[in-house]
Amino acid sequence: MHDTESKAEQMEDKISQISTVPQIIVTPGISQEDETLRAIISEEASSQFHQRFYISCPPEGLLNAIITNGVMLFMIWCVMWSLSGSEVLPGGNLFGLVIIFYSAIIGGKLLEFIRIPAVPPLPPLLGMLMAGFVIRNVPSISKHVRIHNTLSSTLRNTALTIILIRAGLGLDPEALKNLKAACLRLSMGPCLMEACSAAFCSHFIMKFPWQWGFLLGFVLGAVSPAVVVPSMLLLQEKGYGIEKGIPTLLMAASSFDDILAITGFNTCMSIVFSTGGVINNLLSSLRDVLIGVLAGTVLGFFVQYFPSGDQEKLSKKRAFLVLSVCVSAVLGSQRVGLHAAGGLCTLMLTLIAGTKWSKEKIGVQRIISTAWNVFQPLLFGLVGLEVSVSSLESNSVGIFVATLSLALCVRILVTFTLMCFAGFTFKEKVFIALSWIPKATVQAVLGPLALERARASAPHLESYSKDVMTLAFLAILITAPNGALLIGLLGPKILKRHYDPEKIKLQLAQVKHH
Repeated sequence: MHDTESKAEQMEDKISQISTVPQIIVTPGISQEDETLRAIISEEASSQFHQRFYISCPPEGLLNAIITNGVMLFMIWCVMWSLSGSEVLPGGNLFGLVIIFYSAIIGGKLLEFIRIPAVPPLPPLLGMLMAGFVIRNVPSISKHVRIHNTLSSTLRNTALTIILIRAGLGLDPEALKNLKAACLRLSMGPCLMEACSAAFCSHFIMKFPWQWGFLLGFVLGAVSPAVVVPSMLLLQEKGYGIEKGIPTLLMAASSFDDILAITGFNTCMSIVFSTGGVINNLLSSLRDVLIGVLAGTVLGFFVQYFPSGDQEKLSKKRAFLVLSVCVSAVLGSQRVGLHAAGGLCTLMLTLIAGTKWSKEKIGVQRIISTAWNVFQPLLFGLVGLEVSVSSLESNSVGIFVATLSLALCVRILVTFTLMCFAGFTFKEKVFIALSWIPKATVQAVLGPLALERARASAPHLESYSKDVMTLAFLAILITAPNGALLIGLLGPKILKRHYDPEKIKLQLAQVKHH
């Protein structure tokens, strides 16, 4: 009671002080008490504004924070300069990485700000890709941005490892039981048929050898979870297609699709760059597969129980162990010549570990997603940096687009045909077929690998590898935005809406941290 009376007295004092000010003008229809309270609020807001932006000596508040952060960034640069010298200056690797990283982030953010009414947002990775492309093709900038091929290759392979970890952890055996037949057809059929059609078209249109055609086919054959999964989550949150499990089907099948494409690419690359006979190449590829599966199985069971469930910071320890083991497997297998073993080891390890962790793996997935947020701008920025307009022939772009378009048409027709036996309506089959065209993540990783391998061991094959790199770039540029737009526009119009909060909540818990 005493506190209430004292607050009332303070308010009366303020009212009395302001009421003595002759400048208060009473508006007709508004009481004097309202005018007085408005004056009090205005006075307090004015005092807070002056306190916030008051410049003292030495400065405080916002100005002090800006100066402090600026000095800290400058000192970090000074420390790096004292340790590495010219590496942080224009033309150095660290300088180039910083420019690529922040330019890609800015490009992605700018694309997020572009919002057109009734049109779904474009994927930020497209802005990241274009940032690297602009840096490469603006002479005044490109002459200062130089990144060594070895460092670029290491970063892209690390990004590939994170993609494989997310794919392995994102597989939910329980969610796939009801959709196992349709999921298997959707993940294998379109990828294999697009790879074969791309090999056929590139052989007769681009004059590629057959082995290079199939290598290109597996680069183009992978769908992008980075585009499909966010788009499906948006539809699922609004209740579209959940009655038949369409969003869950597409999100789960995207992981298998990527696994198949990466495995096929590694096998084809071993054949392309091998000097032995065909039988020896197939045997060496089979050897890599067996070693990768065996090592991944053993390490997967180890990670299931170490660290044990009673330890503190369990998710952080598991995430660190998975990342370190998988990165070592992918980079180490390439160093010793077992190129296909590292990826399969990563997939088997994460799949086996995830089945034991069950719902506890969500914490690990969050940490892996944070690591992906760091490597994603570097990955797409570096891919854009590899594409030079000056090196493209005048008629090559049209040939590349024709090859890509024919392969995509085959993919759409095959997807539609395979879904005819899954109990979907005609419109739902059309939606699934068109939702299965976006390409981005795997193309950004696999596209430059053949080019790096050719530069290191087979310079006479560099022309083919540059064409593969350019086609991967065009595939991302064309299919990623168009795929996202088709999913966002057609989903609400084609899919049946079935709003069940409990079912949506359960499905989101399964795939949200894919």
